[in-house]
Amino acid sequence: MTAQRPSIRLQDKWLEALLPHVPDTGWTDQAAQTAMGEAGISSDEAALAAPGGVGDLVERFFDRAEEGMLAKLEEEDLSTLRTHEKVAAGIKAWLGALEPHREAVKRASARGFLPWNARDAAQRTWKTADAIWTAAGDTATDYNRETKRGLLSAVLPPIVLYWQNEPDDADLDAFIAKRLENAMTFGKWGSKIAKPGLELLDRLRGRGDDG
Repeated sequence: MTAQRPSIRLQDKWLEALLPHVPDTGWTDQAAQTAMGEAGISSDEAALAAPGGVGDLVERFFDRAEEGMLAKLEEEDLSTLRTHEKVAAGIKAWLGALEPHREAVKRASARGFLPWNARDAAQRTWKTADAIWTAAGDTATDYNRETKRGLLSAVLPPIVLYWQNEPDDADLDAFIAKRLENAMTFGKWGSKIAKPGLELLDRLRGRGDDG
């Protein structure tokens, strides 16, 4: 296994100390400073771990959820599932990884780290959608890849908002299935309509620099 870069190791150490504070204080600079002291992280180490401050720690928080999702899926046999079922399994595994820190997700949204129309949030949502599609076995490299990830990026926010209300598993499964059904139906006939939205998402992600 490839060793983690020092910045990632320090991020994880810092994040573990910070997460217990987040439900009460949110993702704040003050909470990060407190956690930094508790974790024994120096100023120089903090600059290496999170040069962008709390935002970098939030990013690592969601990166770890993706890692947890992939680890969970590796334990499951997805070979008999249809594509949309694999995607649904990925979403459920991702939410499962976030489950122990549900309040931290809410706090991230309240702080403005997840205003779904902002560039950073669009980048994060796209990255998660890409991880889910890749885990589902999608290897497309053409416009079809962009379409799939764009459509999944569009349905992840309402799924997260619904999940935050703590529905039971059956209701959550049904909600995810319905959102995916709508997205896939739209994807079949609406690529021309979706294209402007996908281009906008690209710009929000920082990929469109010609405007």
